[in-house]
Amino acid sequence: MQLGDAELRAEDIIEATDYVCPSLEILDTSIFRQNPQSSTAPSALDNISNNAASAGVALGSEKHKVTSHHLRWNSAIVSRNEEVEETDLSAGVLNDPVISVFWLARRMARYGQKIKLGQIVLSKSFIHCIQCPTGSHIRANFGSFSQVAI
Repeated sequence: MQLGDAELRAEDIIEATDYVCPSLEILDTSIFRQNPQSSTAPSALDNISNNAASAGVALGSEKHKVTSHHLRWNSAIVSRNEEVEETDLSAGVLNDPVISVFWLARRMARYGQKIKLGQIVLSKSFIHCIQCPTGSHIRANFGSFSQVAI
């Protein structure tokens, strides 16, 4: 099954998902987080033209059936160098991460594209970006869902 049909239902996303696992998106940007001359943050246009700054992803080693957890209730405590930097709840992703993947598949269908079997799909981050200077150690603890460290 490929995801992207116009008649797609959220239940189809659950059925087509092999597993879910904790992850961290790694961002890299060629633009300043704050313009040194104006002290302003980059605009949405700056970020889009910078290809949204995606540089990679770190996946946790534990894989779970999509139905084994109430995904909207997953939480994370993210630390940099053993100091808590961010906490949040995955309901911040359109109220349920499955819904965000459903939205993506439906949106792709409008352009004749599909999510292919075996592709890794990130539902969207529910934590804010954390600056990571060289040598930073990041750990995201997702409780019973597992953890990811980079």
